Amino acid sequence: MEQNPLLVRRLVDFYSSFDLVVDTRIVVETSSVSNTLPWNLLISLYNRNGLFGETLSAYKRMVDRGIVADKFTYPSVLKACGEILDLGFGREVHRAIDAGSDEWDLFVQNALVAMYGRFGEAGVAHCLFDKMPVRNTVSWNTMISIYASKGMWEQAMELFEKMLEQDVEVNIITWNTIAGGCLRKGNFNSALRLISQMVLCGAYLDPVAIIIGLGACSHIGAIKLGKQIHSYVICSSYDKYDNVRNALITMYARCQDLERAYMMFLLVEEKSIITWNSMLSGFSHMDRSEEASFLFREMLLSGIEPNYVTIASILPLCARVANLQHGKEFHCYITRRQIFKDCLLLWNALVDMYARSGKVVEAKRVFDSMSTRDEVTYTSLIAGYGVQGDGETALKLFDEMIKFQINPDHVTMVAVLSACSHSGLVIEGQMLFEKMSTVYGIIPRLEHFSCMVDLYGRAGLLNKAKGIITKMPYKPTVAMWATLLGACRIYGKTDTGEWAAGKLLEMKHENSGYSELIANMYAASGRQDKLAEVKTSMRDLGVKKAPGCSWVDVGTGFSSFLVGDTSNLQSGEIYPVLGGLTELMNAAGYVCSEDSEDENSRGRTKFIRCSSSCSEGEQMWKGHFRYDLTTSEIEVISGRVKFLTQLKEGWNMDYLSKAEDNKACQQIDPFIFYCKNHDEELLFCVASSEKAKSEIITAATVPNCAILIIINHGSAVDTSCSDQGVNLIKSLRSEDTMRKHLSAVSLDDEGFRQCSSSVAALQYLQELTIKMRLEIKW
Repeated sequence: MEQNPLLVRRLVDFYSSFDLVVDTRIVVETSSVSNTLPWNLLISLYNRNGLFGETLSAYKRMVDRGIVADKFTYPSVLKACGEILDLGFGREVHRAIDAGSDEWDLFVQNALVAMYGRFGEAGVAHCLFDKMPVRNTVSWNTMISIYASKGMWEQAMELFEKMLEQDVEVNIITWNTIAGGCLRKGNFNSALRLISQMVLCGAYLDPVAIIIGLGACSHIGAIKLGKQIHSYVICSSYDKYDNVRNALITMYARCQDLERAYMMFLLVEEKSIITWNSMLSGFSHMDRSEEASFLFREMLLSGIEPNYVTIASILPLCARVANLQHGKEFHCYITRRQIFKDCLLLWNALVDMYARSGKVVEAKRVFDSMSTRDEVTYTSLIAGYGVQGDGETALKLFDEMIKFQINPDHVTMVAVLSACSHSGLVIEGQMLFEKMSTVYGIIPRLEHFSCMVDLYGRAGLLNKAKGIITKMPYKPTVAMWATLLGACRIYGKTDTGEWAAGKLLEMKHENSGYSELIANMYAASGRQDKLAEVKTSMRDLGVKKAPGCSWVDVGTGFSSFLVGDTSNLQSGEIYPVLGGLTELMNAAGYVCSEDSEDENSRGRTKFIRCSSSCSEGEQMWKGHFRYDLTTSEIEVISGRVKFLTQLKEGWNMDYLSKAEDNKACQQIDPFIFYCKNHDEELLFCVASSEKAKSEIITAATVPNCAILIIINHGSAVDTSCSDQGVNLIKSLRSEDTMRKHLSAVSLDDEGFRQCSSSVAALQYLQELTIKMRLEIKW
């Protein structure tokens, strides 16, 4: 047998076909046959069974015996070198190949390119690829895969385009590699175009391509295309694959169709941790804290242990609903488990959670405890300090980041520019914006230009803010126009404000806050025609204010409350208790609410008055402080159906016209009301002493910049900025009644301001008259 080449070949072929490694090795190494084929079969058998070290040993013994390797030997040996990452031995084999022949088989050349790719030697692999006189699909796919593994997506895409130009057959692996690269680089539309091109070219989409397509749809909210892919999944019976179903859940959740996502979730019988995480991240993405908490508890009860992805999905939600206690519990959970010790994703999520909750000290403590940090770590902490108005610390962190050679990305630049904006660091922010492309190699995106508009707007540099919007290479967003409009309102630049308001109207947005900004700007500039146009536009578009929502921690979890919501089974008990608390607040003098809807009006306090017999609107107020009513029970006068409650746009009090049973008129605290550019018919209530009768002053149209002074135990005067109005105010300032009983004055057309004493009220009245340019000497 040892001298019979045919018998040795047949025995080796027989044993290797059954993966009998030991028998094959004995036959090959005990025979004296110098034929290459038995050795090739043995080497191939080693590779097939993952014994790559044995492959190299067999090759060495083969060469030592003087047996010359051929085109079937080298591909297996080169693959083994790449698998065990033995670059030195691979180079020896390469030299042997070059010494053996000037031109080698295509399979050998492909194997050489693939081996250097395994070592990360993309440059060497590319040189070998360029020298190949002939290439097949494997050659192109191998080189593209090497670029993809190194993250060199531009080179991979360039090679892919050349492949298409030369009409080289593209298989599904190449399509998926390039489409997956587009997905990882954030080129979601390009990924979807490639998926569509695959279908047009007749390629059959596999589960990997489906997952890539669904991932791209989820990032850009392309739910229509996502549904088409879902239909393809059903027709191809891919809905049985767990990864495909998880991708469908994620797609629907991120496209804000949580109902369909949850339906897909329920259809999965054997839910893996990935399935749970997909649904949890969907709830978290949509700020659905209650559903996320319920689902998380359900996951624990089902015996599924949360992993780092689970916790990383839940932590941002803890920050958004101010549920810091749960965030701290997760912090302890992470600390107790060694498997999370080096999980950078989790520790970054912790820093972000504390920073978003306003606990920058705790965020910095976690930051300092981390042995490894990346750009995400620094970005989260920089953003936290920026929101707190500590721009200098944020800039120090950014400098530290650069010092440690951690390259900032576009998100980091948004965070640091926002920090400069909130802290008024105009020069620093401008320098960083200029360095983005020249120093850090980051092309400014739309969000960076938005930061600069906000930076200049907050600083009152409205011309520069306007210049950014008009000169940037992007179409301005609704938020950018609103930012400029808000800044113009603060600094009284009505011309630029009207221009921004007009642009904002053209975009036909559906944001009630922006509509309110526009209305206030037109009201301030006296453009009643435009103001009416805004109201009509809001009505036609169906723009309404979103109902206010609050969370209450009752120890076992959070309960949410919406304006006017009576769906809670205990609402009959809740509202009476809330009403009692309101009365206690009124008795204690804490009868005000901060308007947090408009950042420009923060700090403006409003009186809240509610009668004993509440209408529907007042009940809504009792359910939530978002709607600030100043109504009292009034006597309905024939022909006068509107009563002064508040002047903020969008608050409809027409229901008071039906309040025919209201007879008494009680307004305990006196106030001064300042109305600007408001021409609706109003009824002004005047408080009186117990001995005097109630007095109601009517005004069909309130003049621009009118002041209405109401004095307890006294009378009311409706005046304007005319000479007569100035004289009336002068005559009032010396009256004892004015000095004794004045306790509150109004602030613009937003509501009322409580004053601690009559002296303080008079001081504020002086400020008010100065604001209206009334030349009065107090």
